[in-house]
Amino acid sequence: MFGIGMPELIVILVVALIVIGPKKLPEVAKSMGKGYREFQRAISSVKEEISDAGSSIDEEMGDLLKKNKKTD
Repeated sequence: MFGIGMPELIVILVVALIVIGPKKLPEVAKSMGKGYREFQRAISSVKEEISDAGSSIDEEMGDLLKKNKKTD
């Protein structure tokens, strides 16, 4: 996980607890989780669009090659 070990993760959590406070920490963690989820969805949709574009390019190239062979 991003090259972070258990000791570093504990330090990050302790610092977050001190800076944010125990009352707001669950709210912040929840909003960060939602943001991460939305980011993952956006990345997935971009990957899907790129894959679809690549597929359509492959189809177009195949059609052009077939037409080219017919004219030869």
